[in-house]
Amino acid sequence: MASLLTRGALGTIMQGEDITGPVVQVLSVKKINTGSGNPDKDRYRVFLSDGQYTVSAAMMTAPVYAKAGEKGLTKFTIMKIERFITSVINNPDGRDSRVLLILDLLVLKDGDEVNEKFGSPVPYTPDAKSIPRPNGSSASAVSNSTASISNGKDSGPPHKIQKLNPTNGSTTNGNISIAGRITHPISSLSLVRKRLFLLRWVIKARVINKGEIRKWENAKGSGQLFNFDLADESGEIRCTAFRDLVDKYYDMIQVDKVYYISGCQLKPANKQFNSLKNEYEMAMSNETVIEECLDDDLSKVQTQYDFVEISKIVELEANQTIDVLGVAKSTGELEKFQARSGRELQKKEIQLVDRSNSSVTLTLWGAQAENFDGSGNPVIALKGARISEFGGGKTLSTISGTLLKINPEITECYQLKGWFESDGMNANANDISARGGLGVSFTPPWMSFKQVVDQQLGSSLDKGDYYQVKGTILLLRRENCLYKACPKDGCNKKVVDNDNGTYTCEKCGKSYENFRFRLLCNMNVGDHSGNQWISMFNDECEKVLGLSSQAAGELMEANNDAFTDVIEQAQFQEFILKCRVKMETYNDEHRLKTVAVRVEPVNYEQYNAHLIQSIKKLAGLSR
Repeated sequence: MASLLTRGALGTIMQGEDITGPVVQVLSVKKINTGSGNPDKDRYRVFLSDGQYTVSAAMMTAPVYAKAGEKGLTKFTIMKIERFITSVINNPDGRDSRVLLILDLLVLKDGDEVNEKFGSPVPYTPDAKSIPRPNGSSASAVSNSTASISNGKDSGPPHKIQKLNPTNGSTTNGNISIAGRITHPISSLSLVRKRLFLLRWVIKARVINKGEIRKWENAKGSGQLFNFDLADESGEIRCTAFRDLVDKYYDMIQVDKVYYISGCQLKPANKQFNSLKNEYEMAMSNETVIEECLDDDLSKVQTQYDFVEISKIVELEANQTIDVLGVAKSTGELEKFQARSGRELQKKEIQLVDRSNSSVTLTLWGAQAENFDGSGNPVIALKGARISEFGGGKTLSTISGTLLKINPEITECYQLKGWFESDGMNANANDISARGGLGVSFTPPWMSFKQVVDQQLGSSLDKGDYYQVKGTILLLRRENCLYKACPKDGCNKKVVDNDNGTYTCEKCGKSYENFRFRLLCNMNVGDHSGNQWISMFNDECEKVLGLSSQAAGELMEANNDAFTDVIEQAQFQEFILKCRVKMETYNDEHRLKTVAVRVEPVNYEQYNAHLIQSIKKLAGLSR
């Protein structure tokens, strides 16, 4: 079995030379936690042997490591390196070192079956001068970091380069060209996280998304920015230009074109706005150099999605950015309005559905809203859509960096389109954007109010908790339980009475001659263990009061005493309440807020079944 190893292969690789499908042995593996909280972003350092040499500077990402199967790469495993990258890094002591990045692998024999080390390998320690350098480049002026990619194929002739005219937004500095230098894969940029300035690094990547120019103005001044997303065969990363660099680069950067890029600052990615699978992002500087590559379109590079089913969105926190694939079941009209700042805005709302038989409201903004055509129920792929929450319902919206693709050529798209045409078109989907829009499959745990307090539910500032309880309404506050809202469907914003028979909605930026009454109630609810103050929105309030919000408003204006009787009759009734409790900040003070996202009359058959199951569990009788 020792003959399986490709003796001397690691020496060849660490010299920067190509080799096809080398077979090596794993001597040890160390997991490197990136601290991001996402296991997919972890790294693995592998100690390898080819029977002649050992190498400790071998790395791979979590998705590549997962290809080894459930056991992972156990000690003594024999594997074939299908694709790899090597990078040369100049260390502080002046010596060069090469790092091996494994992009694809195939396990040939599990370590438990091998159970021995083959040969007597020694550590590979090449002379730094023997590491190949790109011809015609000086290390001090051009490069102290190079990379090469191998997949067993000839790299072919040099690529054609478009050198941009300095008088028309040139991105080259002086006469130095980066086209002749060996490029560095995006996935390896995290290896230089301590070297924040990538002046001597070059990546070659395709632009997969480009955002609009955004401008800001505050007490510190004004400015502008735009960002674009890049991808190569190894990964993806976002790049941002600020202020004067926006004018220099915006028109030149085009989606689907391939560029050589160098001289950008590397910094931790802001995950509130960036959903790419990279813990870092790049910022352009005055040292940035960009050159277009004309004859390499990186056509094999595909946008990387991590789709979340719509039914699962109810379990996620607001302000997260996620990837979603859905069919546009219905599309609203383009709405134009003016924000409080005076800025002209436009939006369009779309109802998305998927095979989880759930739907969600998606709001498109700006050019995406203006250009979107919902005819024919297209499939929409969203990368980096933001989750919002109101009244227990979840919605999605695009932000500046959101990538939107119509009918993308991916397998999931064809499968979803087939489902919609056969079943989904006429299915009655669960709307998670409705008030109290918990998914059908989402059942929060039963708890008493004392358990809620003892377990400190909702105490985290960035996370809410759900529970359900059978409670009795002890007090329902009558004050401010009704308000006049915008008459437009889907908008529940309180209107301003203009005292001339018209009402203005600041959210829609329009005035109307009428309004709708909406309910918003606060109630004190108790059970056998304690009580809590709980808020509930319009739809749940109507269930408790037994009449619609419009009828309640008209009754209050016509007969105030009769409306008071309705409020009092709701007290001391029992309901099953599904609640969300979360810590909120108001005037720099933290306080818990509980909202009943769904209120239902007590179904005693179901509730008794719950009690019987609880008794069996306490008695140790449950299976």
